[in-house]
Amino acid sequence: MKKFFQCLAACGALLAVACSSEPAASVATYQNPILGGDYPDPTILREGNDYYMTHSAFDYQPGLTVFHSTDLVNWEPISFALKTYLGSIWAPDISKYGDKYYIYFTVAHPKGRMNFVTYADSPYGPWSDPIDLKVGNIDPCHVVGEDGSRWLFMSAGKRVRLTDDGLAILPETMETVYEGWQYPEEWLTEGLCLEGPKLRKIGDYYYYLNAEGGTAGPPTSHMVVVARSKSIHGPWENSPFNPLVHTYDAADRWWSKGHGSLIDTPDGRWWVVYHAYENGFTNLGRQTLMEPVVLGEDGWFHPVEGLDVAAPIEAPLPLNPAIDRKAHLSEFRLGYEWKFYKSFDPERVSVEDGVLTLQGKGTRAADSSPMMFVAGEHAYEIEAEIELHGDVTAGLLLVYNSDFFQGTGFNKERRMRYRKGGESGRGKSAERMWLRLRNDNHIVTGEYSFDGEVWHRETWGMMIGGYDHNTLYEFQSVLPGVFCAGEGYAIFKNFKYRSL
Repeated sequence: MKKFFQCLAACGALLAVACSSEPAASVATYQNPILGGDYPDPTILREGNDYYMTHSAFDYQPGLTVFHSTDLVNWEPISFALKTYLGSIWAPDISKYGDKYYIYFTVAHPKGRMNFVTYADSPYGPWSDPIDLKVGNIDPCHVVGEDGSRWLFMSAGKRVRLTDDGLAILPETMETVYEGWQYPEEWLTEGLCLEGPKLRKIGDYYYYLNAEGGTAGPPTSHMVVVARSKSIHGPWENSPFNPLVHTYDAADRWWSKGHGSLIDTPDGRWWVVYHAYENGFTNLGRQTLMEPVVLGEDGWFHPVEGLDVAAPIEAPLPLNPAIDRKAHLSEFRLGYEWKFYKSFDPERVSVEDGVLTLQGKGTRAADSSPMMFVAGEHAYEIEAEIELHGDVTAGLLLVYNSDFFQGTGFNKERRMRYRKGGESGRGKSAERMWLRLRNDNHIVTGEYSFDGEVWHRETWGMMIGGYDHNTLYEFQSVLPGVFCAGEGYAIFKNFKYRSL
């Protein structure tokens, strides 16, 4: 009888909730990643209610795309800071000092490791031409000392002093100020790899975040460690709660989590933004994630106990409508969505009413410097109507680098298949064709049409799952795009992107 009345009471409570005129309060949540696909080494800045973020560009140009958000979840590209191909761009740092915005960054290859700065009066640009700081090392982070001095902290616990305008360094000021935090020797990593410093003055302390463990390698490699000091000159005390962010289990969805930046909301709560590989989809590159952290009464940052970064997380701010970053793909906006590989030649491109005219470059797909974009999804399809003008080959590709790519194309004599950078021709062709290229959870297939209505499946199928940094180096990712090689040009119409 007691159980009967307990059940009756429970049913009454449920009925009361169901009949209540007051709807249950819902909590807005977001799902990681906040930027899906190849957005590594995030660096973030808050100015009032506005947030700005940029990432490593590596060999893609235009580079250093700046994103804007007011909710930390939905991000829109607003400018790009680098219009010249200098080499592989690593680990930038975006900051504001006085009335100017700065992006410090490393050029790692091909001429050795150098560091540059670009600046602007607005994060919307225009950005200055890059200025060579004439200093080595990698991963610069700008910070202002308690006495107003300006510094760049860099990898391996080093720092160098900047001139007052932030556009040059003072000679012979490079010094080592931090040795890192020693993680347990049984942890599987790539090595100590003390890099990616990010510093913030919060209250009485400077908080000094570093990446350790290497950015790739084993799933448990990467991490974010924290030290603090009341002076920019140290000494630096390691947190007893290190690491702040880390992948502990290879079965987790997110691997090699690290390279973090602290960011706050106007109401005083703290978050850490970092990158990670996705288990099973490392060829998407390192994606941008975010999770809450707690600044305790002990003055240390703590992870949120029991937090699952693969599950929905309560949003830090009221959410704006979601931004569809694929909505502008048919506009072929260079520097915002689209970018070249190891090149930036705006003279090759003209766009009018969604029609792209792309001048040929090189003699084949491998040296054509394709135009690409970040898809950031497990399964998708791209399609375009393509016209050939001159002695050219054009088509659709999935590109890791100039040696490893897959796709479909055609010239006036034959249709082409691209695999591992090699090419083979077969079948009927024309001066105008419609092509589709599908990447469905690493399985790559192609289709073609002569009229845009009747489609034919190509007989080939390929796999692209192994195209990642662990296999091929270079910190690249698989990006879809278009190419034109040879003497002449190709016209791309009716470009379409479909999530599968």
